[in-house]
Amino acid sequence: MQLIAGFAAIAVLGTTLAPADQWWLADMGDKVGQPLGGQSIVVAVIDTGIDINHPDLASTVIGGADFSKAGTPDGKTPVGSNSYHGTMVASLISGQGLESGGVIGIAPGAKLLSVSVGLGVESSDTDFQIAAAIIWSVDAGADVINLSLSRNSSSWPRSWDKAFLYAFDNDVVIVAASGNESDGAYRPAAPATIPGVISVTGLNQSLRASRLSGTSGIGVTLSAPGVDLFGSYPGNQIAGWSGSSAAAPIVSGIVALMRAQDPAASANDIIFRLISTTRDLGEPGFDATYGFGVVDPTAAIESALRASTNPLGSLSYWVDLYRASETVELEGSNLVIPIAPERFLGAADAQNSLESTGSRAPWYLNPLLYLVITPVAPLLWLAVRKRRNEGRGRKT
Repeated sequence: MQLIAGFAAIAVLGTTLAPADQWWLADMGDKVGQPLGGQSIVVAVIDTGIDINHPDLASTVIGGADFSKAGTPDGKTPVGSNSYHGTMVASLISGQGLESGGVIGIAPGAKLLSVSVGLGVESSDTDFQIAAAIIWSVDAGADVINLSLSRNSSSWPRSWDKAFLYAFDNDVVIVAASGNESDGAYRPAAPATIPGVISVTGLNQSLRASRLSGTSGIGVTLSAPGVDLFGSYPGNQIAGWSGSSAAAPIVSGIVALMRAQDPAASANDIIFRLISTTRDLGEPGFDATYGFGVVDPTAAIESALRASTNPLGSLSYWVDLYRASETVELEGSNLVIPIAPERFLGAADAQNSLESTGSRAPWYLNPLLYLVITPVAPLLWLAVRKRRNEGRGRKT
């Protein structure tokens, strides 16, 4: 099986961004994006690592670890051919755009753990890495874990049972991308399918589910903005992007705000409040496309509901019920490379961005193409003109 980042598409734009351009903040009320929002809360971003030198993320990363064996031990060196991914995710959680003029996170006061796994790293045992990364994050003090990646399967390896149970037993909230289109199909994907995990799908500004976040059914808990968003991009840039990868950190930021508002609330309380205060979309009540509905940060933060158990199910019960009957362990998986950037503000930006990620330039940016086309362009034009005139002659 393979893992795929819950990611759709990005476009590198530049270095500054006006608050008015971040439509999702205005749509979610005045409790998000405040300077001290989420203060004292720690969010682990298990991804490709975070570019700690980006001005939008200054002083937000307080620790980290690398499980890919391709970065530095502190996890603060982005890894893989998609090294931008973790930085973009992190910025939507606690971006410092109010000071830097860039991306404003949902919870700018929250602190981050940069935990890198082998997304885009060849021959990387990401099943093992993710399990180890979750356990490390819990021990490092994470209150929330963000997983903007997913397997190309609804199932998961046994090693994840222990890791996720460890997080739940230690009162940690786990938020995962629901998964995006893979091989032309839409399907629930782990870890979003794991009982107890908050699975998030992306919506556009009209609150319609995006085809870029096409997973539906058991893999969707709730919905959040996830189309035409912006994220911080390595090299002091900003990029536009869409997909469930963008929607998940929106919810992780809201969870950080909720935990800061009510430190005594358990993870089960937080999850119950989230799903009980959503605004219903689609079919009345829970449905396969929007889950319980679109997240409402104001109502969720103000809620005082309590829950004795995780309303999204019990992983321990699932393990007892199903693992005993399994005789074959799942094969190891690799993280699938997300869609590379294709649209840029300018050619210079494109070249710098591609060099920083190790990606190849899109075919239409290849200068050799234009050297070939330019000499024959007049001949092509004459041929088209002749064909058009012949067509007119037949009509008369």
